[in-house]
Amino acid sequence: MANSFPTGGFGTGNPLEGIWQKMEEFRSTFEKRAGSRVGRGDVRAAVLALLAEQPMHGYQIIREIEERSGGSWKPSAGSVYPTLQLLADENLITSEESNGRKTYSLTESGRAEAASASDSSPFTSPDSSGDTGFSALPKAGMQLARVAAQVNSEGSPEQIRAAVQALDDARRRLHSILAQD
Repeated sequence: MANSFPTGGFGTGNPLEGIWQKMEEFRSTFEKRAGSRVGRGDVRAAVLALLAEQPMHGYQIIREIEERSGGSWKPSAGSVYPTLQLLADENLITSEESNGRKTYSLTESGRAEAASASDSSPFTSPDSSGDTGFSALPKAGMQLARVAAQVNSEGSPEQIRAAVQALDDARRRLHSILAQD
């Protein structure tokens, strides 16, 4: 069965498949330019800041960092759990197991460490005015990709057609921005 949705210049077949491919290319271009989003020290600062507010388990920490960074930074378990272990080795946090999950809390020295940390948020870079180390453009692009996926999965055929048209219009407008002197 042939797809009746316009592709809007993003590819053939499923219109959102082409959009996803372009968004992935877009994201990888910025990651190559910017390198790693955040260093291990930033994970440490973020963990300390979060645990200063309340005890949490590892998955909560990952989700909170992602939420507070506006979705532009989601540390992997491979960076969060070793950081938690390091903080435990330094006697800055303790863990308590409950229902098969470890919940981490700051010790008194951990509270002192968190309090002496920089006044700037570990979830944003100091020179970005709320942006999380990436420029605002890729962040906006990723937010656009998320809502495009939502329209694709929850929208009616008419809504999907309208979304494809809106994205095609946005692409043309971005090209016109590049064409300006």
